[in-house]
Amino acid sequence: MELAMATDYAGDTGNAEPALTRIAEAGFRHIQWIHHWRHDFIYTEPEIRHIAQLLKRLELKLYDIHAPAGAEKNWYSTVEYQRQAGVEIIKNRVEMSRTLGGSVIVVHTPTMNAANRGAWSQLRRSLDDLEGFCSARSVKIAVENRSNDKFVGIRELFSEYGPDFLGLCYDSGHGNIGGTGLQHLDSVKERLISLHLHDNDGKADQHRPVFSGTIDWQELARIVAESPYDEFLTFETEMRRSGLHDESLFLEQVHSDGLKLLSMVRDQTRSASAV
Repeated sequence: MELAMATDYAGDTGNAEPALTRIAEAGFRHIQWIHHWRHDFIYTEPEIRHIAQLLKRLELKLYDIHAPAGAEKNWYSTVEYQRQAGVEIIKNRVEMSRTLGGSVIVVHTPTMNAANRGAWSQLRRSLDDLEGFCSARSVKIAVENRSNDKFVGIRELFSEYGPDFLGLCYDSGHGNIGGTGLQHLDSVKERLISLHLHDNDGKADQHRPVFSGTIDWQELARIVAESPYDEFLTFETEMRRSGLHDESLFLEQVHSDGLKLLSMVRDQTRSASAV
């Protein structure tokens, strides 16, 4: 298991080269691409080729990409043409991932309530549209838990779609809002394929540095160590929430905190192996 850094720590639009350069200088060797996750943005071949050149020059590797939540093109929209357009954006990220050497696309799901029943039905249509496309390109979809998420919808999806196609991106900050995220993660840890790691006070999605809020990081380390997941601890912390104003110092601190958490996971792994 290694460390990875999200590209949007200081912003998610514009030229990512300065951010990628600083991420590499801080000691990270892997990234999750989260630029334009809030926008209906399509990456073209010249843009993807430029990103590939940047990653090669900076000796960075991509593991996963956060697909757009959908401003208008939303993969679970109850407006059919908008749903189809949302699927096309996810396909764009799948192709981008394949070109850049990644293997996972992180997506949002609707809140689980009666009002969103139609959205969940549309989401299943989109998964059906995407399954063959993703499988042919060796890319998996990771559904991300939401704030106050009881994992009801996530468990239903896992019962309907296999682990070769669909897994979980556990967002530690979202899981801490409502206080039961780690409990639910523990129950589906065999489907864990991606992580979004950041901290908060349990009341709001603050994207603070790890160890600065109320998350039980020792328990999270135990669950990750006991899961089949052995890829990356990916940090989705935001500089503006850190108290640091220098990007290099901020990323150095994230990397240092990441090494501490990685050590905790490895200690838990050794403990489990000794039993």
